[in-house]
Formats: sequence, structure tokens, C-alpha cells
Amino acid sequence: MSEHDEDTERERRQAAAWRGAGRMLSRSLRDATVAELLAPLAEAPYDMDQPADLYGSGVVAELERRVAELLGTEDAAFFPSGTMAQQVALRCWAGRTGNPVVALHPMSHPERWEGGALSAVCGLRTAHPTTEPRQPTAQEVSALAEPFGTLMLELPLRDAGFVLPGWEELEALVEAAREREAVVHFDGARLWESTVHFGRPLPEIAGLADSVYVSFYKSLGGLSGAALAGPRAFVEETRVWRHRYGGQVFRQFPQALAALAGLERVLPRLPSYVEQARRVAAALGPALAEAGVPWSRVHPERPHTHQFQVWLPYDPDRLTEASVRVAEETGRVLFRRWFPAPVPGLSVTEVEVTEPGLTWSGAEVAEAVSDFAARL
Repeated sequence: MSEHDEDTERERRQAAAWRGAGRMLSRSLRDATVAELLAPLAEAPYDMDQPADLYGSGVVAELERRVAELLGTEDAAFFPSGTMAQQVALRCWAGRTGNPVVALHPMSHPERWEGGALSAVCGLRTAHPTTEPRQPTAQEVSALAEPFGTLMLELPLRDAGFVLPGWEELEALVEAAREREAVVHFDGARLWESTVHFGRPLPEIAGLADSVYVSFYKSLGGLSGAALAGPRAFVEETRVWRHRYGGQVFRQFPQALAALAGLERVLPRLPSYVEQARRVAAALGPALAEAGVPWSRVHPERPHTHQFQVWLPYDPDRLTEASVRVAEETGRVLFRRWFPAPVPGLSVTEVEVTEPGLTWSGAEVAEAVSDFAARL
């Protein structure tokens, strides 16, 4: 069997293990069947007897209105992808400020996961207030040697452990950018669940920034798509660039319906996911020690959202194999895939808690950890 065939078979086995399990902390979006993804659309809060959308009308316009209402902004524009939305927002601000430099974290999405598009496609440059795996500080933004036109903050910073600044720290970051005569853009792909950590409603959080990007699938379980929200004149300009980028799609009602369904059903439950993630995280550390794992790290110890990291001193393939075996042999999914950590000799995985994980007790977490450790 070739290496490619082995990888394909391994992925099939993993997918079958996750799908076949009866207990899990969260159901992965990758596991859903076509039927499972289509089922919620007919129950979305929208009149299905209305004509289908055409180039952003109808249900897409209703989704835009709803997002602007939730975030307290003047307007919002639907985009087929967050990558497109981010690039359009940042290039529009560069044109308005006259400065092509974007201050952002090197672990942020545009730097890590967009193929260098800010420079290759948009002609922008980036500057980093810090390279530490955490949110930047106001002092670091103030001290940045190069003038910048936009400060982009990823809230939460996913690759650093879904971490958020404190509310006062966020206010100070925004003020530091204003003192540098820069605008502020929030990469809020997962902003929806940040209200628990900040202790503030969405309009107050979004109100700190000049523009905000939000995703419809990362936390809300939608099919795909994103929105840019902000002042009406700015959003109208982003719609022009959306067309230029090929994002003025003929029909997008499935994505819009799924997003509306997520806003209706999932958004109100996100705070309960965050609280349960904190209970799961609190149980994991002692359980790993009790199971004889020589070293572990739950990061953050008290999760800022319903997602967090777990670090262990084993090879990622060994850890993933143990995770698969637990799912196959016990019908329970605690961890999924593991990856090499930035520190040699360590591996990391992301834990997410959603609706299926709300009923897990600390004792069940400990039992699942024991099963996992026994298969290492």
C-alpha cells in the first residue's frame, strides 16, 4: 500500500470512529452528512415562500440586516468567505488612511492561513506588535516603530489557544491605535462567544472597532460565509470590492438560511458552551495527572471561549491513534487529531465543547481520560 493510500485509509478510519461514537464533547463540522447539513435549512426563521435571493437580495439582505442589528452597526455585508472579507476590509482601510501597513499578530489568520494574500493580492504590508503567543499589549502597539494605518485584532486569537485580552486591556489597545491615528478592525470569526469573557454584550464589544468581521460556520454551525459590519459608507465600499473579488454570487440562500438558523438557535446557547468548557478544562488537568501522564498543559487553564488547547509530551500520531481507539472501543470522543506543538517533543490538540458536551460530568471526563491514557 502506498503512503497516499495509507493516509487515505487512516483518515477514513478516523472519520468512521468519530461518527460512530455515541458520546462526544462536540460534533465536528467535518463529520456531517449532506442530509444533516440540509435538514436545519427548512426550519430557518425566514418565509420560505419568498422569492430566492439574486446577487444579495432576499434572504441574504435579511441576514445582513440581522447581523448589523446584533452587532449594533449601521450596516453589514455578506461575503462567501472570511478570507475575502478580511482582505477587502483591510485594503479598504488602507485606501482610506493612506497607509498600507497593517499591525497584527504573526499568529493571526491573514498571516498564517491566507497564502500571503495581504501582500500578493492587496499590496499591503504587516507589522507585528509582538511575537509572543498571546494578545499584544497597548504598550507594544504604542511602541511599534513603523507607522501603521490599521490595527487588526483577532478575537479570540485561535492559534495561541483561543485567547482574549481583558476588557480594560482591549479598551487600552483600541485607544493606543487611536493615538497612533490608526483605525481598528476586529477579526471576530469567533467573536460571538466572547461575551462571557468580556462580560459585555456584542454591540458594546463591536462598538470599540471601526469594522468587524464575523463567521457563520466556526461557532454557529452554518454552511459557510461571513459578514463585514461597520459604518454604512464603509460597508458600501466593501460591497464594490466584493464584486471585484468575484464574491457577488448569483444565489447564496443555503448559506444565508444556515446562518440565520445559527443566529436563532446556537447564538443564545454559546454562553452555556463556554461555562461547560471551563468545567471540562478544570477536570482535565487533575484527571491527566491521576492517569499517570507525566506532564500536561491545559491552555488557558480557564478557557476564554468554548475552545481551548491541551498539550502532551507524546508524538502526535501516537496520541491521535489513542484518540481513535477510545472512540472505536468505548464509543466516546474526548480528543480528536493531534499536531506537533511549537515546542519540540510536545503535541497539541484543540478541545471544543458544544451541545453534545453539555451533559458531561467531571467524573465522565476523568473516565474518558483514563481510557485515553491506557491506550498511549
